[in-house]
Amino acid sequence: MAPSDLVVSPVATKADLKEFIRLPRRLYAGHKGWVAPLNVERQEAFSPEKNPLFQHAEVQFFLARRAGRVVGRISAQVDSAHLAQHKDSTGQFGCLVAEDDPAIFAALFAAAEAWLKAKGMVRATGPFSLSINEEVGLLVDGFDSRPVLMVPYDPPYAGARVEACGYVKVKDLFSYDYDVQNAPETIGRKLLDRAGLAGRVKVRTANMKMFDAEVRTLVGIFNDAWSDNWGYVPFTQAEIDHASKALRPVIVPDLAVFVDVDDETVAFILALTNLSEATVDFDGALTPWNLVKLLFRLKLTGVQSTRVPLMGVKKKFRNHPLMGAGLAMIAIDHLRANGKRLGKTSAELGWILEDNKATNNIIRSVGGVHYKTHRIYEKALG
Repeated sequence: MAPSDLVVSPVATKADLKEFIRLPRRLYAGHKGWVAPLNVERQEAFSPEKNPLFQHAEVQFFLARRAGRVVGRISAQVDSAHLAQHKDSTGQFGCLVAEDDPAIFAALFAAAEAWLKAKGMVRATGPFSLSINEEVGLLVDGFDSRPVLMVPYDPPYAGARVEACGYVKVKDLFSYDYDVQNAPETIGRKLLDRAGLAGRVKVRTANMKMFDAEVRTLVGIFNDAWSDNWGYVPFTQAEIDHASKALRPVIVPDLAVFVDVDDETVAFILALTNLSEATVDFDGALTPWNLVKLLFRLKLTGVQSTRVPLMGVKKKFRNHPLMGAGLAMIAIDHLRANGKRLGKTSAELGWILEDNKATNNIIRSVGGVHYKTHRIYEKALG
């Protein structure tokens, strides 16, 4: 069909939003690298009343239809927190899903870009669904790898379609497969001893009775460690509270590792239970029976894979030639040992910026294998 048969319109009703959420289930059914996210989770993520991102971001969702049938979707965002941090008049796109047709991609981007330009933006980056602190990047390598919690899946054709619309790579993000059962012990302890920290380092796991305090500690290290990273935007307190509530059910205390130096917590690593493994046959629906199956799998049969979305070392230690690597490695060592004891087999460590040489080198040195790449694109809005 010709491009003129396409109609792109804003999501305006609950029925539209339902179509927006359901589209990937239809297009990606049967794809090895994809598991449907839970509908209830997506509804909350896209709800201005429930997702605190909407307190500082304007978001517009669009659907593309052909002969009344939904064939694509996209979002456009203007995030005041990003603009305050970077002062660059840059908007974002995200939630990109479409049939393999260049006309659909072109029509979706035309709608999103027109909306961003009307808001005064001069540049678009993405995909961010819906922010850099949520789901980031377009999958360009590793299409058949296992599905992982909150990690975007995209089909092999998507990258070329995005680039055909004038978008160019700005950053790649690497994810690593880490063999929890067979990875070797690191040289972290030796590095710390050589750095003069012998006897001063203690490793502990999360105290769930002090969960809110542990979250504040983690976020404090994150903000210190990541503040110089490309695209960094600090979490708001509302986002911290929201994430704490959402993630608590998938946090295993022994897989949240903190490292203290002289009673100051200076590093952490966090692994989350990979819910995608537990919900692989749910098709996004959390029915009463699926809820029973989920609880059974989480509590009794166990989920073997995990995802490490966050790790960090405070700058004053990270920039030391021995301390930074040593603290990161000793955190990984304890995560590996605890995960092995709990029967975990694998962990995904990501997303690591391609030019973050220190972290990439550390992960490779401890046995991580690069197996996925997500790409962030940009385009000047003329």
